[in-house]
Parts: sequence; C-alpha cells; structure tokens
Amino acid sequence: MKKFTSLAVLAIVLSSSAVFAAEEAPKPATAEAHPYTAKSPKLTRTQVDALLANPEKLTVIDLRRPDEISKIGGFPAYLNIQISELEKSLAFIPKDRSVITVSNHAGRGGKGADLLASKGFKVAGAVGAQDYEAEGGTLTKIAVPPPKPEAH
Repeated sequence: MKKFTSLAVLAIVLSSSAVFAAEEAPKPATAEAHPYTAKSPKLTRTQVDALLANPEKLTVIDLRRPDEISKIGGFPAYLNIQISELEKSLAFIPKDRSVITVSNHAGRGGKGADLLASKGFKVAGAVGAQDYEAEGGTLTKIAVPPPKPEAH
C-alpha cells in the first residue's frame, strides 16, 4: 500500500459503501451528557488554531461520517476515516506529523487519538468540530451543488 506523504488531497474517504444521505446527523450533545474520558488531551480552539498555523507539520483526521461533515462543516484539509476503520487504515496516516482527531464533541476523536497514540503516532489531541465552532472557530462548509434538471 502506498503511504501518503503530503496533504495535497483534501479528503480521503475510507468508509463503507453505505449511503448516509438519508440519515440525520446526531443532535448536538452537551458536555455534561457526554463527558470527555480519553487520555489524549481535548484541544481548545486556540490550541487547534496554533496547530493549523503549521499545516506542513499536521495531519487532521476527521472520524465523523460524511453526512456529519457536510451538515456541520470541518477543517480545510483532512483525512476522513470512520472510527471503525481507523485501525485498519494506519498505513495511510503519516507518522512524521502531529495528529489531531475530530468528531462532533471529541468523544470519538478522543478514542481515535488514544488508539493512534498507542500505535506510536504523535498525537496532539482531539477536538470537537461543534465545540471549536462554539468557541468562535470557523469551520469549512462544503457546498453541495443542486441536482441537474432532467432533460425532457
């Protein structure tokens, strides 16, 4: 398998062939409902922004489903690997960069960060995309083009 050495690719989607368009994104959870329990640090907006300032030293791994990313938004360049596929996808993740993992409120992100740290990756921590936005950060939204009209 070929290893990726740059983030020239905006997103690599390594997920099952299931269609997620009909699913609803989960409702935002409160921090009290889902306390952060990972060993890896939960990053603040300020910490994430500092890491994003040096993109050549960073790999962002978004562990959310594609429908969550399109509805909520994400970071400008990332690898999209479902949490259930993360361990099988280690060969695609550069080991020479710091890694941050992303989920909605850092729950899956923390689990993913802990797994990567246990496999020898340089993990900076996990971030919740919705938490980042609530702290004033700007997420990148992907505009979905409208369907083409049918020819008559």
